[in-house]
Amino acid sequence: MLEDRLLLWRFKSGNRDAFRVIYEKYAGDLLTLAANLLDDRSAAEDVVQDVFISFVKSVEKIRLRGSIKGYLTTCVANRSRDYIRKKNRQRTVAVNEAEQITSNEPSPVQLVICSEELQKLSSAMLQLPYGQREAIILRLHGDMKFRQIAKFQNISVKTALSRYRYGLDKLRSILDGEVRK
Repeated sequence: MLEDRLLLWRFKSGNRDAFRVIYEKYAGDLLTLAANLLDDRSAAEDVVQDVFISFVKSVEKIRLRGSIKGYLTTCVANRSRDYIRKKNRQRTVAVNEAEQITSNEPSPVQLVICSEELQKLSSAMLQLPYGQREAIILRLHGDMKFRQIAKFQNISVKTALSRYRYGLDKLRSILDGEVRK
């Protein structure tokens, strides 16, 4: 965390290499987080790009209480939520206008990138309620503590723990069902 504060101070002081280090250090994890929340690699790249652009524009206003990764993780999760809301509104409009909704089948690029096991896991994750899926992803990919997840989701710590545990149990159940088929 001390390194993060030093990087942020150097970046605020005009050192461009500090931003490069921040980007290289966290971009991969943030992209993984966004891709898991959105299940769309292209949208995930856009979200992470937007977060870094906002970070650069508002760096003077940032008062870091924790790590840069925690701050950026929260930003990515918020942008992902916004993206999902926007996408759901657009989908509702399309249904109201009697347009055909496109299939949720993975794109050929995703099939090439993902192994069969990752694709099954991704599919199983999408079957979880969003709150459970978000809790699991924030815990595993965002390295957030349950206290942070609870604060982010505006729930109690016990509820965050329950969402995480129930989500994992449901994942096991879904994936065990696929193995037996």
